Amino acid sequence: MAADKDNDANICLIEDFRPRLRKLIEVEFVLDHLNFLDNDNKDLIRTKARKESNLKAVDLLIDTIIRIRPLPNGWFREFVDALSAGGCKHAATYVEDSPPCPALEAENDNCVRLIELLSPSLLEMKTTDVCWDCFSKDILTAEDREIILAECQNRGNMGGARELLRRIVRFPPGWFSIFLKALQNTEHKNLFKELTGESPGDNLIGCIAAAAESPPKDVIVLRDYQMDVARPALEGKNIIICLPTGSGKTRVAVYITKEHLDSRRKEGRPGKVVVLVNKVPLVEQHYSTEFWKFLKNKYKVERVSGDSQLKISFTDIVQKNDIVICTAQILENYLERAHSGDDDGIKLSDLSLIVIDECHHTQKGGVYNHIMIRYLKQKHKNAKLKKEQKDTVDIPQILGLTASPGVGGAKKIEKAEEHILRICANLDAYKIMTGNLGENKKEPHKKIATDPFGDVIKGIMNAIHVHAELNPTCDLGTQNYEQWVVQKEQNAAKEENQKVRVCAEHLRQYNEALYLGKTIRMWDAFSFLDKYFDEELKKKVAPEDEEAIIKTDTERFLFTLFKDSKVKLQELAKLPQYENNSLAKLRTKILHEFTSREKARGIIFTKTRRSAIALAQWVQENSKFEEVGVKACHVIGGGGQSVVKPMTAAEQRDVLNKFQNAEVNLLIATTVAEEGLDIAACNFVIRYELVTNEIAMIQARGRGRAEDSSYTLVAGEGSGVAERESVNEYREKMMSKAIDKVKKLDQDEYEKRKKQKGMKKESPSKVKFSCRSCNKPVCSGEDVEIIENMHRVNVTPQFKELFIQRENTSLVKRLLDYETNGFIACKDCGQRWGSMMLYRGIECPCLHVKNFLVTYDEKKKNINKWSELGIHAPVSTLCFCLDLTH
Repeated sequence: MAADKDNDANICLIEDFRPRLRKLIEVEFVLDHLNFLDNDNKDLIRTKARKESNLKAVDLLIDTIIRIRPLPNGWFREFVDALSAGGCKHAATYVEDSPPCPALEAENDNCVRLIELLSPSLLEMKTTDVCWDCFSKDILTAEDREIILAECQNRGNMGGARELLRRIVRFPPGWFSIFLKALQNTEHKNLFKELTGESPGDNLIGCIAAAAESPPKDVIVLRDYQMDVARPALEGKNIIICLPTGSGKTRVAVYITKEHLDSRRKEGRPGKVVVLVNKVPLVEQHYSTEFWKFLKNKYKVERVSGDSQLKISFTDIVQKNDIVICTAQILENYLERAHSGDDDGIKLSDLSLIVIDECHHTQKGGVYNHIMIRYLKQKHKNAKLKKEQKDTVDIPQILGLTASPGVGGAKKIEKAEEHILRICANLDAYKIMTGNLGENKKEPHKKIATDPFGDVIKGIMNAIHVHAELNPTCDLGTQNYEQWVVQKEQNAAKEENQKVRVCAEHLRQYNEALYLGKTIRMWDAFSFLDKYFDEELKKKVAPEDEEAIIKTDTERFLFTLFKDSKVKLQELAKLPQYENNSLAKLRTKILHEFTSREKARGIIFTKTRRSAIALAQWVQENSKFEEVGVKACHVIGGGGQSVVKPMTAAEQRDVLNKFQNAEVNLLIATTVAEEGLDIAACNFVIRYELVTNEIAMIQARGRGRAEDSSYTLVAGEGSGVAERESVNEYREKMMSKAIDKVKKLDQDEYEKRKKQKGMKKESPSKVKFSCRSCNKPVCSGEDVEIIENMHRVNVTPQFKELFIQRENTSLVKRLLDYETNGFIACKDCGQRWGSMMLYRGIECPCLHVKNFLVTYDEKKKNINKWSELGIHAPVSTLCFCLDLTH
């Protein structure tokens, strides 16, 4: 009863403050933190916000909460916390604490009204600079900041300014004076005066009294531990500063930069500082919140990202500014230009200080290391010149910053020391400096993400690593791991190491299951694994009239490993509370597209056939999508696979015709739809957890041909997908420049260079094929012929004795004059080699090159497509009248 009374009182409180809450709540962010509401209600509220307005969505949210019976324990506390976490702290104070006093509330209302009245002038602000300053002063959340910056990019500066003004007024009283200070800091004197009636230097009562207590903006005050780690650098030594995240490493770097430039200016020597980062977003972050903020009054500060460096010469930027913040690759590119004799290049001697952020990446193969190799080579040359009493070449001071240099995978302290010393050596560091934070140390609250389904799969994979003596160099479930394990499988095939080869093949399947579990439903991931092992077991069971293929100890180990974990995986796959967040993002995006357009038609690109089929099923089974008119279907490629049934050309045409006629309005496709297929114009394209290369990006984006079309990347946090998309955008611009250069080549030079890049024409007899699994010799290129200018077949009598034929229920393909309904496999080890085609009534064994080791010039290669062979083998086209009765 007491709980009911509390619930009634809290509901009355929310109702009483509804008029205020309607103005202060941003439902999109608050819903992310409300767990006592189910996803269906959340989707309805989000749809209301996008289709009608945020105000009406807040009404629906409040109505939904009031309607829930019984209310779960702790719902009110969760509601208040959701308001705070969603950036609506002012709204939280109304329902949790007493509201502001009437005078303060009235003053705040006046400030909001003033912003509304003067918004035409305020829209002229430098939005990016003001946004970063407001974020640093906590009147914008991280989500606010990202949305505002995105608006600037998509809709221009004024669009971002509107978003900024709409969001700051949701903060508790006091935001107005902070906003004024932000305008002051970003040199908006006119806007400051328009809002206050005073000049920035005047004494403003109430609004900016606190500003007088702050030190001048060009004065950098360091804490004791920060000054301790900075001292060797202030003496001109190369050092690495190692301080925990949030302890002010960058602020120390700003201080060192200022002192460095000050001292060189006093000595009459030029000073030039380059700050290197390894991620594009860090360029803007370091510029706005640190270097420009503190040093703009005394020194010229500029930032350069991949986009801007294509518009203006980086060399000019370095010459005209004292401090330049950029990604490391840009500097490396211009160092290489200078090394190649290009006038538009940068030399190390042009710089006096290089600051390297996240310097633990200065390792073999990294761009930081390439830059430091240039530095160390010049330093060694200088030592030699000095001995010869010759003039040396100036080299910059080096300052490295890191929160943790790591241990490089070391399991013993000696190896960890070696790793850290190697980084110090790579950076030519005099010392690695760490500070005693004392009472300034903050221990963050640790949140443990639960993914028990993925944990079981990772446990299986780690058991396989131990069995095969493999040590992965990257996280499980990632594209990097996929590349690593493929390389291991290829190397093992070349070295005839069957234990590692078969383990690597199974690891690929588990890695795929981890990917599926992160992107689609866990049940789909489990079904994928279950079907894979079922198919593998069928391979090892021979018909009664044939000799059974004996499983090795490793194969027995792998099958037992899955069998022992199968029940546990099956149980976990049924638990909805552990489903991934990427699907929720995708659901929101689909609902938005279909509720904000009169006639929506779109494509979702995904990585694998399995994920395309599963996503289509997920859409079809969700009643919310049906309510808004979504009619989904998948379209995948036609090549043969052992687990997923391919689509025939006729099936593809049928789906695309339905899409053309609006019988289907949402395609879920693999990359087969990115090029080649004739697809009707769409008004939205979504790439779901998928980035390949700049070519695929351009092709996918090109599918959105309608005038109001949108292109969206949906990716989970930490997946690296968004970063790779940025690289593709950079590559796209680079491609355009390369095309322009090729077009300008003299015709003779063009033909000469084109010929150098052409395909080798060699005799097919020099190409040898052997079984990828057991390395048994199979045939040469002379034995391979072509059907329909597409399929490679071997119809020699010798080849027929080497394979066994099996029925494949998942592979049924009928095209033109041939059909496929079985596969061929090695008679010795069971490795699948390809499919058995019936061509005009004649059986033809069709080879899939990915299942063989290809030897050419005594070098073994792993090839996935015939086009990658690199040899223009003049194989003859198979004639159906040949005697193929052997």
